[in-house]
Amino acid sequence: MNAIFVADKPTGLSSNQFLSRLKRKYKVKKAGYSGTLDPFASGALIVAFGSYTRLFRFLNKSPKVYEATMWIGASSKSLDNQNITQVQKILPFAPSSLEIVRQDLLGGVEFIPPKYSAKNINGERAYNLVKKGIEFELKKQTMQVFSCEILHYMHPFLTFRISLSEGGYVRSYTELFAKKLGFDATLTALRRISEGKFKFENEKFLNPTEILDIKDNEYLGDISDLLDGKELNVGKLKFKENGIYLLNYDKFFSIIEVQNDMVNYCLNKVEKC
Repeated sequence: MNAIFVADKPTGLSSNQFLSRLKRKYKVKKAGYSGTLDPFASGALIVAFGSYTRLFRFLNKSPKVYEATMWIGASSKSLDNQNITQVQKILPFAPSSLEIVRQDLLGGVEFIPPKYSAKNINGERAYNLVKKGIEFELKKQTMQVFSCEILHYMHPFLTFRISLSEGGYVRSYTELFAKKLGFDATLTALRRISEGKFKFENEKFLNPTEILDIKDNEYLGDISDLLDGKELNVGKLKFKENGIYLLNYDKFFSIIEVQNDMVNYCLNKVEKC
């Protein structure tokens, strides 16, 4: 089965555990997902079966929109509700103080990714290194905070809706927000609403040629060249400039890359669902 859709991951399961459930539900063997959600988090997870697992890198998944709740005054090494070590009692904040911090954390924001994350460090996930007690440092990065709206404040819990660039971390945003207030904070809830235009719609299967972030092209030569995976002639393409293109036909599609008058297959002859 070839399919791609958005699933709704519940809290309490890792993304891998949830994927295993979907594989059993749909009776498929080959499956994958894009954009790991931590076990305590829930929400939109892009899932693909069969050959469509190779399409993730051609999707535009920015911005990412989340709804989250932070607990101001609570400390956790993982910046979530799994490892809370200390809770500090603090007085409530004036709404104007929260608004000043919200406005200050818009646009390009520098941050250091949390060590309890899926960041790849020399071939191993950062969270695995933490569990093994191995010391390491993560480099400072910049994320774009496109928007942030405070939805509800019931001290010491602050609920907000945030739109981030791909690669941004809501946990890191929460840490920065709290530091500007002079305290620690941790997330108690995190739900991903969407990734780009991808949001949960009851696991509706998506048309891959309508969701790929690739320019359409046409091959004006013999279609059997595509069917047989033969070398393609750049001169027979409608658009010959360097770039990645989609060749779309009734029952299949191919993704090619044009580079210096050469045509390379990114994906050759993928059957439509």
